[in-house]
Amino acid sequence: MDRYYAPLARWLASRVERATKRPFVLGIQGPQGCGKTTLASALVTAFEDVGVRSVSVSIDDFYLTHAEQRALAAAHPGNRALEHRGYPGTHDVALGSRVLAELRAVGQGGMVRIPSYDKSAHAGRGDRAPESRWRQVAGPVDLVVVEGWMLGFSPLSEQALGAVAASADAALSVVNEFLRPYGAWTRALDALVHLDVATLDTIVTWRVDAERARRERREPALSDDDARDYIERFLPAYRAYVPQLRVHPPCDDFECVTLAADRQPVESWRAPQ
Repeated sequence: MDRYYAPLARWLASRVERATKRPFVLGIQGPQGCGKTTLASALVTAFEDVGVRSVSVSIDDFYLTHAEQRALAAAHPGNRALEHRGYPGTHDVALGSRVLAELRAVGQGGMVRIPSYDKSAHAGRGDRAPESRWRQVAGPVDLVVVEGWMLGFSPLSEQALGAVAASADAALSVVNEFLRPYGAWTRALDALVHLDVATLDTIVTWRVDAERARRERREPALSDDDARDYIERFLPAYRAYVPQLRVHPPCDDFECVTLAADRQPVESWRAPQ
């Protein structure tokens, strides 16, 4: 792993050192279960250990409240992409933009409150936690790491969307419109690391295995069939948006790391500057 992530950490250190006026904002994009949160946490810990004030946030922090999610699903009956949290449209984009702006601007003595989302609420449907449980981050900050499965995705043209939706999931046409405001998050990034997989079947296997592990620990968990049903809802989005992300990176600083089935990096490339 160090063969790929150690150079990434050194490259990131050089970028953070240059960012003297405000924090450097790194995005991490990759499919569910690939280790985005683990990588973000490892980077924050490593940089904190050398005196770089760091914080990580997830786009999951900005999900709609439970009531708002139910209203969204009711407004789009039959759209599997919007039945539950996850897809574009199920986040409070304005809230996320505000928090990112505050993290970029917070100075000495300042404080930023980062929302917390309770995925166990409402029998696993989730809800935003009360503000009393939100994280507080003291300024100033040198490095902000933002991670999310669809971070950096951008809307497709009607022609491109039609080709994908016709063969995959017509619900994407609605999702494609919901994706437009998320550009505000992308514009806040200075660099993006894209974690990729050789085959989408890997994502399904990761989710099924994760739920099995929870059941073995006697924790609430999905059955194998329910786990597949949940994660397979996201596969049309990966087929639609990942190729565009790779061909037209949203940031000048863009690194792609391909993961094996065991989540270990096997290949990487960086977009030319």
